[in-house]
Amino acid sequence: MALQGAIPVEFGAVFPHGAFVIGEVTPEADFDQSTKDNRVQKRDKTTGLPVWQVPVMDADPDARKGQRELTVKIAAEVQPVPPEILNGTPFRPVEFEGLTVTPYVDTNGPRARQAFSFRASGMRKPGNKAVSGGKDAAARDAA
Repeated sequence: MALQGAIPVEFGAVFPHGAFVIGEVTPEADFDQSTKDNRVQKRDKTTGLPVWQVPVMDADPDARKGQRELTVKIAAEVQPVPPEILNGTPFRPVEFEGLTVTPYVDTNGPRARQAFSFRASGMRKPGNKAVSGGKDAAARDAA
C-alpha cells in the first residue's frame, strides 16, 4: 500500500476554522523507560529528539464533544513555545508546521473506534512564518 505510517496533511485541511493551544506544552512520558521514581521523556523514533505534547482545541463550531480537544506532538530538542495569548481572551491561536496524521484503532473504552494521532515539526502564530520547535526552528537558528 502506498500510504504507510504518518500521512502529511495541510493545517487548513485538518483545522479549517483554526486551532487554539489550551494548556501548557509538556514532555511526553516514555512509559516503557520510566520508573516510579524516574520519569523519562519519550524520544521520536525517527529523529531521536524529545517529544512534547501540545493540548489543542479545534475551533470548528460543529466539532463533536469528543473531538474538540486533542493533543499534537512535536519532536524538538527544546520545549516549543506557544504563540502569545490573543489580547483580551484566554486563547492562543496556533498553526502547526509539518503536520502529519496517523490513523489507528482506539480500543480503550466500551467499543473500538477510529482515532487519529497528530504530529508536527513546529508551531507558530497564524499568518507568521516563524516556527517554534522541530527541524524548521533549528534551520532558522542556524541561519
